[in-house]
Amino acid sequence: MYRSHNNGELRLEHEGMEVLLSGWVQKVRDKGFMVWVDLRDRYGITQLIFDGERTDSEIVDKARSLGREFVIQIKGKVIEREAKNDQMPTGNIEILVSELNILNEAKVPPFTIENETDGGDELRMKYRYLDIRRKPVRDNLIFRSNVTMEVRNYLSKEGFIDVETPYLIKSTPEGARDFVVPSRMNEGQFYALPQSPQTFKQLLMVGGLDKYFQIVKCFRDEDLRADRQPEFTQIDCEMAFVEQEDILNTFEGLVRHLLKEINGVKVADFPRMSYEEAIKTYGNDKPDIRFDMKFGELNNLAQGKGFGVFDSQELVVGIAVPGCSEFSRKQLDQIIDFVKTPQVGAKGLVWVKCNKDGSFKSSVDKFFDQEQLKSWSEELGASAGDLLLVMAGEADKTRTQLSTLRMEMAEQLGLRKPDEFAPLWVVDFPLLEWDEDTKRYHAMHHPFTSPKPEDLELLDTNPGKVRANAYDMVLNGNEIGGGSIRIFDKETQSRMFDLLGFSKEEAQEQFGFLMNAFEYGAPPHGGLAFGLDRLVAIMGGQETIRDFIAFPKNNSGRDVMIEAPSMIDEDQLKELHLKLNLK
Repeated sequence: MYRSHNNGELRLEHEGMEVLLSGWVQKVRDKGFMVWVDLRDRYGITQLIFDGERTDSEIVDKARSLGREFVIQIKGKVIEREAKNDQMPTGNIEILVSELNILNEAKVPPFTIENETDGGDELRMKYRYLDIRRKPVRDNLIFRSNVTMEVRNYLSKEGFIDVETPYLIKSTPEGARDFVVPSRMNEGQFYALPQSPQTFKQLLMVGGLDKYFQIVKCFRDEDLRADRQPEFTQIDCEMAFVEQEDILNTFEGLVRHLLKEINGVKVADFPRMSYEEAIKTYGNDKPDIRFDMKFGELNNLAQGKGFGVFDSQELVVGIAVPGCSEFSRKQLDQIIDFVKTPQVGAKGLVWVKCNKDGSFKSSVDKFFDQEQLKSWSEELGASAGDLLLVMAGEADKTRTQLSTLRMEMAEQLGLRKPDEFAPLWVVDFPLLEWDEDTKRYHAMHHPFTSPKPEDLELLDTNPGKVRANAYDMVLNGNEIGGGSIRIFDKETQSRMFDLLGFSKEEAQEQFGFLMNAFEYGAPPHGGLAFGLDRLVAIMGGQETIRDFIAFPKNNSGRDVMIEAPSMIDEDQLKELHLKLNLK
């Protein structure tokens, strides 16, 4: 037996007990006459004492030889600590060691295994197995485990069946780039790794399973960012004989349950917001509603007054930033510099101070009088002491730029509180997007999304105006899940493929199996998929997902620990009927 207790459980009530402990050496403090060792495992840290008067001298000398991260086992007696440490659960006791066994020596680690480490991201990812020993990373992985267990428990109680779907599937032209896998036994042919189990979960509904879920790996060969990895995990769900309201209620319930059980937070409500309203009011389709700063359009109030910057533009739009009327000129210049950065791409902005005495001071005073500036403040819902920030330009681009500025100001003002949760549903997305490069429509979600029933007739006359029977769940300014009611009849699905530019032959080749299934009695069905990595990170108070993934990739999509992707040898290439051309 390596241990009788773990390193986080011993307390004063165990005083006098003889125990066996094992773990990693966190720290050694040699005071000459006495040696203290902090012993760490997943559960916590226990202090060991090697006393020259009470411990065999050979064991004390052996303790002095210990290095950081040595794996050891000790036997000893629980005693009360003289200098107690109320910052750790085991801080009232220590172990007077009588036996010491070095199970494995260790090289000096490349960074300190502490809560605050001196290792950079790349170094910690290269030695991820060491990084996992650090409490913040370990706690994140335990947190993720707790979330997934609650998901499984909740969905199982709601009657969902956990079903695995294939990883080796067929490549399709819609969506992001596929990762492809060559087939050795079928020369010149390839599997694709699934971007989602979409068609399979629909087939499970045709099969009559009624409620399906799966916590599943998905793969997309896309450019990476802080909240995206080439392989990611979805909570994938589908239900039969449902309408949109059934789905929204079911998964509101799941998120309420998770926030209550994991974070101890009760969510009052899940507002519903149309895609059009989200874009007009917040400049994006995943608004953070923990704070206000809603957009106000000023065309009628700001144009035609002789200020050419506004008069020549499609949209003049602004926000009221609370409590910032006393910003200095230097602070205002920093905001202007921010909107001119490549990440925003604006040429500048106009500012107006709503002074506490009711007057106004702006960067455009010679064009607008006090009454006109007052009308701006009223339109933007400002109060005395607020700062108006106004931008102008082409509508879509300007809304996006102001949305980025809104989030930046919220960040500066501490309004994006990680322990505050504000979910909402964004609904009524456009079904289709027109692509100028290809001169055809693309599905905004995917080609299996059903149109809103009342918009069906527009498919033939004005497809760009058709709304999708689709919905996204947004949490704290992040899309954490999305789904739709699906097309479940062959005729409508065929019309959709026509609109997306598929020939009959292409549609049959790519999705014939699904179209054929619809001929055998497909029920009305719909579903939703949560991005587990992003959901867990936000619930954990962060927005970067990497520290909630055991072995993440870097921003180039590489696993720097195992050095993947990597070359394969000539014999493997020949077996797969491939030839490498590096010219």
